[in-house]
Amino acid sequence: MTRGRAIPAGSGRALRLDPAALPVCFATSDARADERMRLIELDRERVVVRRAVRGIPMRLSLKISDFLGVAIRVIPPDTMSEGAVAVMLEHRDQALSVPLMVATGHEGDVVAEWQRWGRVLGRPLLIADGEGFREPFERIGAVRVRAPQPRRRVRGALRRRRPSILMRRKPGRPRAEPRIHRDEREIIARN
Repeated sequence: MTRGRAIPAGSGRALRLDPAALPVCFATSDARADERMRLIELDRERVVVRRAVRGIPMRLSLKISDFLGVAIRVIPPDTMSEGAVAVMLEHRDQALSVPLMVATGHEGDVVAEWQRWGRVLGRPLLIADGEGFREPFERIGAVRVRAPQPRRRVRGALRRRRPSILMRRKPGRPRAEPRIHRDEREIIARN
């Protein structure tokens, strides 16, 4: 991305950041800022937003934990551009949300990038709906919750080495009263 300037119209380059290449510095559009641009520095722990509003330069430093999560958002088409799907780092204040990937048409796997960004930044995955955002999966803390699955018996690795009859054997059971032999002659083989 170019520093401080917009990408020329018709260049065909959509925004796509690599989570493995952090920290990264890039420019993106901002409707409220002067020149309609802002500069964003993204790291695993911090986001720094630089923009000028009415001639006053601003520098906002935000922790990643201040953000709600990583969301998928559909951008509807308008007269200037066609529709797109965006992966965003969402903040409570909409003006502070950071685009991580914008895919137009059939570019890339948006869901894989969404999950990858959530894993790298350690933020929950979100989906934009009418009122705000919701999590697509139930969670307890940082662990996803899902219905238990029946246990599957895996014998593939041992199938060639052991007979399957061994898997059907039952353990022995001790008798209630042990057998005790008294006053009997012991037979011992000696040379």
